[in-house]
Amino acid sequence: MPGLKTNERPGTKAVLRHYRMSATKARVVLDLIRGQDVERAAEILRNTPREAAFVIGKLLASAVANAVHNDDQQAEDLYVSACFADEGATLKRWRPRARGRATRIRKRSCHITVIVSRMPDDRLRRRREERQAAGAQRQRRVAESRRRADLAGRLSRRRHAAEAEAGLAAEA
Repeated sequence: MPGLKTNERPGTKAVLRHYRMSATKARVVLDLIRGQDVERAAEILRNTPREAAFVIGKLLASAVANAVHNDDQQAEDLYVSACFADEGATLKRWRPRARGRATRIRKRSCHITVIVSRMPDDRLRRRREERQAAGAQRQRRVAESRRRADLAGRLSRRRHAAEAEAGLAAEA
């Protein structure tokens, strides 16, 4: 049995049609974000130096906006469940060559689809626990840093007080 058809995949999608780029170039970038949560995928796309990354970033933002507006989803609960690039129409042009010959130039296009879905409950729970643990760890680091700063501040105040007393004793 074959898998789900393109139009039967669950989730909210955004489609960009007839973009003038070959599908193989788009697939390289799509492979980077497949299965990632939306925030991480957007971060990856912002730091990827390819033209496809910019276009797919806009498409991902559109898919998230569709999920939030049309399906009442929370943006932070979404992940890229599927993304693919299909070949579109190819423009055929001719380039003159030596001896009266001609070479075909293929200007390819593609259709890019990004589908976002809500993460499974166990993955959401695990992610929330990790964030809480990271927040608690940060609170401990901040408290320790403040304690050290306070201790250093007390020591410097004591040093200043001792110097002030020494200065008064020297004047008398």
